[in-house]
Amino acid sequence: MIDAAALDALFLTARTQNKWTSEPVTEAEIRRVYDILRQGPTSANSSPARFVFITTPEGKEKLRPALSSGNLEKTMAAPVTAIVAVDMEFYEKLPQLFPHDDARSWFTSSKALADETAFRNGTLQGAYLMIAARACGLDVGAMSGFDKAKVDEAFFAGTSIKSNFLCNIGHGDPSGVYPKLPRLSFEEACTLA
Repeated sequence: MIDAAALDALFLTARTQNKWTSEPVTEAEIRRVYDILRQGPTSANSSPARFVFITTPEGKEKLRPALSSGNLEKTMAAPVTAIVAVDMEFYEKLPQLFPHDDARSWFTSSKALADETAFRNGTLQGAYLMIAARACGLDVGAMSGFDKAKVDEAFFAGTSIKSNFLCNIGHGDPSGVYPKLPRLSFEEACTLA
């Protein structure tokens, strides 16, 4: 089992951030986070997530019209905003990613299965992004308060990629952290069968 400090950094004391310090996040840090997150498991090694790491003022301005008012200020201030997206035609990469079987045909024969697989596994990879960022000493703040159609038009027009959620990444300012909210107990959320 990992030690208590690692559990704290990943889950127990880690907090969703709403304010950011001015400390930058480097390209090398972003690449390290991706190198870690891409090792997380996905169905048939499908790896449908695609990431846009917005780090420039121009990129932030491109994103601005899609943000809800409650997410605008913190997103514009974050050193990095990741668009966590999914490639709805992820199966085109399966000959490379799953070469020992014809997994591509599993998904080209069923759009419903392909869509469900893309969403589920892309979301998993978004969670891996957050855990990897925390493991690398960064803070995160995931959000769903944005206009997906506007993001898709601005960043993914003419592609098979669709946005899922946004995640700010940087070094959090503790003054923006809300009190820890309650969680469901094991008895409320779990069943042993």
